Amino acid sequence: MTAAYDAVAVRYAEFVRGIWDGDPLDRAAWAAFADFARGRGPVADLGCGPGHLTAHLRSLGLDAFGVDVSPEMVSLARAAQPELRFEVGSMAALDLPDESLAGILSWYSVIHAPPSEVAGYFAEFTRTLASGGHVLLGFFEAGDGPVSEFDHKVTTAYRWPLGELVDIAAAAGLAEVGRMYREPVEGERPFRQGRLLLRKP
Repeated sequence: MTAAYDAVAVRYAEFVRGIWDGDPLDRAAWAAFADFARGRGPVADLGCGPGHLTAHLRSLGLDAFGVDVSPEMVSLARAAQPELRFEVGSMAALDLPDESLAGILSWYSVIHAPPSEVAGYFAEFTRTLASGGHVLLGFFEAGDGPVSEFDHKVTTAYRWPLGELVDIAAAAGLAEVGRMYREPVEGERPFRQGRLLLRKP
């Protein structure tokens, strides 16, 4: 996955800048997440890519920083937002102390994880979140069907039934706060989009 995103980093940055800046429902989800996390401590944008959402979180008053497995993405993020902190790292093994985060944004960043590995990612979210911290997930939703693989163009990705993600999160110690769906907009994959807000008790 690292090599795949390194190879398309510049084109990817141009693509997502256009489609993620304007959707009102996405902005509402980010704003709600910010309201829960604001003033409680640092917030990690995991799988931050070129850093545009990290910057958006900072504009919402959060002490946000970004982590991505792709060095090329991190380089683009640092160049575009030199005032923010960006690090190369894996969501499966974050270089962060236990209970050090007030929030985690995971916006389409677990979609590439094989289903057998997602529980490990959620366990790492739980480890690094402080009590009362929140996670906001963005992902491709599978409706009533099973987890399904598809060609993401960059590398293999998966669509998830929202309820199954809730169950995996609960097993990792994260409780559901709220959920939202929206239909795809022009330029997106023709899949329903899911948003899931979780909390560590």
